[in-house]
Amino acid sequence: MGDVGLLLSGATLFLNSLMLLGKADNKSVGVFNLFVGLLQIIFPIYLIAVSDQDHWTIFNLACVFLFGLTYLFVGIINLTGIDGSGLGWFSLWVSIIAVVYMILSLVHNHDIINTLTWAMWAYLWFLFFLSMALNKKIDVYIGKVAFVQSWVTLTIPSLLSLTGAWKMEYVSNIWIYVQVISLVYFCFCTGKIMLAANNRKNEQDLSVSS
Repeated sequence: MGDVGLLLSGATLFLNSLMLLGKADNKSVGVFNLFVGLLQIIFPIYLIAVSDQDHWTIFNLACVFLFGLTYLFVGIINLTGIDGSGLGWFSLWVSIIAVVYMILSLVHNHDIINTLTWAMWAYLWFLFFLSMALNKKIDVYIGKVAFVQSWVTLTIPSLLSLTGAWKMEYVSNIWIYVQVISLVYFCFCTGKIMLAANNRKNEQDLSVSS
């Protein structure tokens, strides 16, 4: 995904995080999702059409559709109020594809930053699956994860790349640590949620048995 595309995705994910946290209106955020989603469908189609048709070129451009279709889906759901379970199951599919991109970023490109980035995106899409397909009540947590990722994986990297700072080795090294810290934070929060859910289940079991 190009730097401008990353920047727009960062803005969209930032707004979506605020929506999930109850800070922004669903319909107004939905309009922005539609706008960016359409852009991220139209431009990859054009870039693929004028590309050298190498399979790796197409593979790298195809990932933009994952974002574009997700944003379009979110926008339509927000504006029409239709059931979101379809987006939830789509998010499961996308999270699996994101794992493929993560593995190839490591094995084929030997790119640690992209590997960690795709790992975080796969995790976020999986959270959307849990929320929208399995009806897990974790929207506030997803909002927090989306807020962090909007800056760590999209907005700040795109700005660093647009200004040329991304080419500095020490900047890339610092960003690896930032991503690792983010992943540790997500794992810690996930552990807390699982522990709290287990405690509630134990309390319910005790109340039933008594």
